[in-house]
Amino acid sequence: MSRQNYIFLLSCIFIFMLFSCKHGEGEYHSLTDKIEEKSKDYHGVPVSSEPYIDDLKTVEITEGEHTFLIPERKSQITSYACTECHSKPLEQMKGSDFKKAHWDIELVHANKVTMNCATCHNGNNMDNLQSLTGNSIDFNRSYKLCSQCHSQQFEDWKGGAHGKNIGGWADPRAAMTCVNCHNPHKPHIESRWPSRFNTQKVKERE
Repeated sequence: MSRQNYIFLLSCIFIFMLFSCKHGEGEYHSLTDKIEEKSKDYHGVPVSSEPYIDDLKTVEITEGEHTFLIPERKSQITSYACTECHSKPLEQMKGSDFKKAHWDIELVHANKVTMNCATCHNGNNMDNLQSLTGNSIDFNRSYKLCSQCHSQQFEDWKGGAHGKNIGGWADPRAAMTCVNCHNPHKPHIESRWPSRFNTQKVKERE
């Protein structure tokens, strides 16, 4: 390429960049720029999840490249701390001298060969959960227990594709954990009709 053609090409690029960067008020270079600009202030109110989580006790967690808030769990458990009753190892508490507890809990998770109470609960350390390898897991981070088997759901949850965000996608991000939507002892969510549906069609199907 000759020097003259090279200079001409550079001039064209410069002119193109000069005019492409000029825009009037209310115009944006891209959709992303528009979203970022509009998100700074919405009708005079900053976009934030804080109004939705002000009354919620939260714990900040970091999983991989994702840092966000989750609801604090321990204060939501009626019978926590467990050691208020479990003052001895579980084996020592079995017998007629102790009142039977947790009689109303039915484990419908995996089959009995795969899972029982001791799969997640450590009889010698009842204030914490335990992993499949016997490591202690804090109740506030019970999702770590679920992630051992439900790894794909865990990966989706970290990025926000699975589960429910509190206050939408606004910062600071806050998300429900597994136990906020699923009963850990019976995690399957029963099928149900939408809150609004065609009752006439229901009658026709009967």
